Amino acid sequence: MRNVLCYTRKPVNEKIYDPRLAYSMHLAIEKEGKYVPLNHNSGVLFARATENEDGSLNPKSIRHPFVFNMKDGSFGVIAVRIEGDGEDDSQSKGKAIFFVSKDLVNYEEEGLIGLTDDYLERVVCIYDADACEYVIEYKDVNAKFGRVALKNIRGGEDYSDAVTGIDEGEFILPAVSEVSEDDILGVVPENEFEVDNETGKRLEDKFMVPCHIANEYPVSVTAANKEELDAIKAKAIYSDGTFAMKRVDWDVTNVDWNKEEEYEITGKIHQDVFKFPIAYNRADPCMAMWKGKYYFISTNDADHEHTIYIREADSIPELVTAEDHLILDAYTYEHVGNLLWAPELHVVEGRLYIFHACTPGEFFCEESHVMALKEGGNPVNKEDWSEPKRVVKADGSDICKQGEVITLDMTCFKWDGEYYAVWSQRQFLPKDLGAWLYIAKLNKDEPWKLASEPVVLSKPDYGWANNHTFVDEGPFAIIKDDMLILTFSSAAVDTSYVVGMLTVEKGKDILVRENWRKSNAPILTSRSVEGEFGTGHNAYVIDEYGDMWNTYHARPGVDGPRSSGVRRVHFDIDGLPRLDLVEENDVNKELRTIRTTLVVEK
Repeated sequence: MRNVLCYTRKPVNEKIYDPRLAYSMHLAIEKEGKYVPLNHNSGVLFARATENEDGSLNPKSIRHPFVFNMKDGSFGVIAVRIEGDGEDDSQSKGKAIFFVSKDLVNYEEEGLIGLTDDYLERVVCIYDADACEYVIEYKDVNAKFGRVALKNIRGGEDYSDAVTGIDEGEFILPAVSEVSEDDILGVVPENEFEVDNETGKRLEDKFMVPCHIANEYPVSVTAANKEELDAIKAKAIYSDGTFAMKRVDWDVTNVDWNKEEEYEITGKIHQDVFKFPIAYNRADPCMAMWKGKYYFISTNDADHEHTIYIREADSIPELVTAEDHLILDAYTYEHVGNLLWAPELHVVEGRLYIFHACTPGEFFCEESHVMALKEGGNPVNKEDWSEPKRVVKADGSDICKQGEVITLDMTCFKWDGEYYAVWSQRQFLPKDLGAWLYIAKLNKDEPWKLASEPVVLSKPDYGWANNHTFVDEGPFAIIKDDMLILTFSSAAVDTSYVVGMLTVEKGKDILVRENWRKSNAPILTSRSVEGEFGTGHNAYVIDEYGDMWNTYHARPGVDGPRSSGVRRVHFDIDGLPRLDLVEENDVNKELRTIRTTLVVEK
C-alpha cells in the first residue's frame, strides 16, 4: 500500500501562484518516508465554473478537499465550493461539491450535495464498510456541526432533512501528518489516505516526469552499408514503462564496408538539443514540413505584430539560425493593417496554406484569414502567397459581427476523411463572454470557407483557464492511433498562460461537444519546466524520422518577452502527450553510448 496526501496550497501572488490555482486539490505520494508532490506541485482537480443564461461564466474553486474510498473501489472527493478567488459561493450555500474518480487521475464532477442552510467551513466523508453506509460530517461558518449517514451518495441531492447535530468533539476529521514547506512549497495539508501499489504506480507514472533508465538494442546487427545500419533504432525505456525509438550516431571509422567481417562498434543515441528560447520575441510558433523542407513561422512581438516572417531549412535544428523572409506586413493590403497573429502552416489536399488572424486596424475587428501558396510557388517568396481571405461560413456570410466579436488562432486538421477548423472566438459586445473554442467542418477546396455551422467546443470553465481573463485559444491537433487530441491554451498571456487538452475517440461525432473529454488540470504550466513561464500556444510537427516536436512560446523569466521553444513530444502510459520531458530526462547522458557487433554482409 502507498500513502497519499491530499492538500491545497497557499496563494503566492498573481504572477507565481494565485488563488485560482492554489484553491484546487493537489496530491503528493510518500516515497522513502516523506511526501513528494505530484504534477509539479500543481493542482490535479479543479471545480468547474457555473454558467449564466447569457453564456457568461462564474469562476469556482474548492476549499478543504477530502478524499475517501467508495464502496465500489473508486474514490470520492468532497469539498467546500467557493468563488474563484476564495470568497463564499452563494450558489452553493449549505452544499458540498462531490467528485468521483476511478484512479485519482481522471475526475467527474457529480454536483452539489445539500447539507444545511449556512455556508460550510469544512466537510468530510468516510465509508463505513461494517454499516455499508457513507458518513458525511460538516462544520459550518458558525461552528455548528452536523452528520448524515447514507447508503449511497449522489451529486445533485439534498440530504439536509436527514442531518443530525453532533458536538465538536465528535467530528471525525482524521489527523494529518506534519508536512514541511521545505518538502512541498506552500502546502496546506487536508487529509491522508492509502492506495494500493497499482494505483500508486499509476499516480507516479501520470504525474511525475519520466526519465530515461535503460536501452534495448540487438547485441549483433547485420548491414551492408551505413544506411542500413542507421535504419536500426535503439529503444529508450523510461521510468513509467513507456519507450521511444531513437536514432544512433555510430562511429564506423574502422569499418570497411567492402569486407564481410565482424566489427565491435560504439555509437551515441542521437539527440537534437534546443536551448530555450530558440527565438526571442516570437510567439505562437508553428513548424511544418513541405516538400522535403522545414518551415518556421510565428507572431512577431518585436514590431508589435505588424509583420509575419517565415524560415526555411533542411532540418528542424537548422531552422533556429535560418534566415527570416518577410511574407506579410500591415501595409500591403488595405484590409490587413494591424495585429498579425498566430500564423499556422497547413496542407489541405496537397496545397500549402497559412491560417492567421488580422484586422484593418482595430483590435475589435480581428478575424481569421487564410493565404494560399500559388501553384509551384516558393514559401519564402512574399509574391507567391495570395492576398489573405477572410474566413466565412459556407454561404459566404460572416462568422461573427465585426467590431463586437473577434475570431483568431484558427487551426485545421483532417480526421476520418473530413477537414475541420477549430478557432477561438470572443464576444466583447454587448458583454464580454471571454474566448471560447468553436469547431466546424472545412471546405477542402476553399479552406477559407466553413462547411458546417460552428458549434462551441470548449469554454474557459476551470480556474486555470479563467485566471486573469476568460480565454480558451491556440488549438492544435494531434492524431494518435484512434484518438484525436486537441491541445489549447488558456488564461492571460502572462505567467498564468497554460495548456489544456481535449480528447475524442474515433467513431464519435466531433461536432458534438459532449463527445469530447477535457483534462481537469492543465498539461503544461509555468511550473512544468524551470525557467519557462506562461507556456502555451503549441503546434506540432512530425519530422522525417517519425519524431513529433512541440513548438511553443514561453517567457524566459517572469517578466521576459514571449519567446519560442522546441521540445520532443513524449507519449505517456495512456498514449497522451507529455510536453514537459526536458532533454536531460529524454536522454540520460550516462546511457547515451550503445555497443554492438556489426556484421557486414554484402
